[in-house]
Amino acid sequence: MSMKTFKSWRWMPKKRNALSDAGGQGIHGYRLKQLPFMAVVCMMMLFIVYRTTNFQYRETEIEADLHPFDSVKGLVAGKSDSLPRGILHSRTDLELSSLWSKSRSQVNISNHHNLLAMAVGIKQKHNVDTIVNKFLTENFTVMLFHYDGNMDGWSDLDWSNRAIHVMAQNQTKWWFAKRFLHPSIVSIYDYIFLWDEDLGVENFHPGRYLDIVKSEGLEISQPALDPKSTDIHHKITMRKSKKIVHRRVFDDRGSLKCSSSSNGPPCTGWVEGMAPVFSRIAWLCAWHLIQNDLVHGWGLDMKLGYCAQGDRTKKVGVVDSEYILHQGIQTLGGSPKRTLPGSQELVKTRRPAFDMRSWIRRKSTLELQIFEERWEKAVEEDRNWVDPYEKQNSWFIFQRYSRRRRRRTDGGRR
Repeated sequence: MSMKTFKSWRWMPKKRNALSDAGGQGIHGYRLKQLPFMAVVCMMMLFIVYRTTNFQYRETEIEADLHPFDSVKGLVAGKSDSLPRGILHSRTDLELSSLWSKSRSQVNISNHHNLLAMAVGIKQKHNVDTIVNKFLTENFTVMLFHYDGNMDGWSDLDWSNRAIHVMAQNQTKWWFAKRFLHPSIVSIYDYIFLWDEDLGVENFHPGRYLDIVKSEGLEISQPALDPKSTDIHHKITMRKSKKIVHRRVFDDRGSLKCSSSSNGPPCTGWVEGMAPVFSRIAWLCAWHLIQNDLVHGWGLDMKLGYCAQGDRTKKVGVVDSEYILHQGIQTLGGSPKRTLPGSQELVKTRRPAFDMRSWIRRKSTLELQIFEERWEKAVEEDRNWVDPYEKQNSWFIFQRYSRRRRRRTDGGRR
């Protein structure tokens, strides 16, 4: 073999290595150029996935808010398996249906609509008629709870056939609400007005009221009380003439002081039980708060702030520009009669008459005590529940304890 040939074979590995090195650098260079492009593509894909997921989540959240009871999960275990899923209809409403035409009621289901529910007696027929006529002009559904057993006496009113009538003798507004306003039934209504019958509405307009409630973000509210009202139990409910809405009151008189440091009811985050207005989601919570066997509802007002879907000092308020007059007419239980507790017959003897209103107040006070005990027990037993207003409640309990102590001291001096 010649020397020339040997040299050429000897240099072959070096050339191959050189070519290999050059090719590697080319591939690595190509890969390095691709990295920014791939990073941009990955970021774009992640952004698209994020936006899609976020959109789907918001759609689901909105749907759940509008129709919180459409989920089949709420059915009793074992019942859903016996029916095909597509036939399950988990919601209902209070709209009237025609027997012979396709139309339902005068209320337009496609629009925003609301519910007025009232416990009524025939003695307040004229006043109730005035209230209902105002609400019907704003596309409200009306539901009347007849506590005196007289339902036929309303049939001469032109709107009577358009209202829902429920009758039960000597029952309260909260008794009716617990049994006939289940959240799944009233879920199509944006707002639920649960009112007493003795309210003057000369200075109240339902449409303007709802516009204010929505713009202010109030989940639980009430119209302010005209200062001329017969009964004003808490100063926070009294109308402030220069305001549209107020959420707190300042009052240094009386045993319960309301100052800028007060963060709980009845100084702020509080409405009274005579004319509360609930949003759909707030009523879902409030309905569960109503105790089935405590019919007078005493103590509920102090806890409604927990249903405000946020800070009760912001989500609960009193509307001043649309206000009502509380007439303070006590009709439930009737006028004082000579009747024994549990008896329906008149006592013809000269024994002192039993005041049924006094018996009602006694039961209401007892129910308040039971409700407070149940609340304390529930808080103690539910280890996972965190009270968002624990410090504020401690302040209120201290104020109430101090007031009771002063009363006992004054009673001892007398």
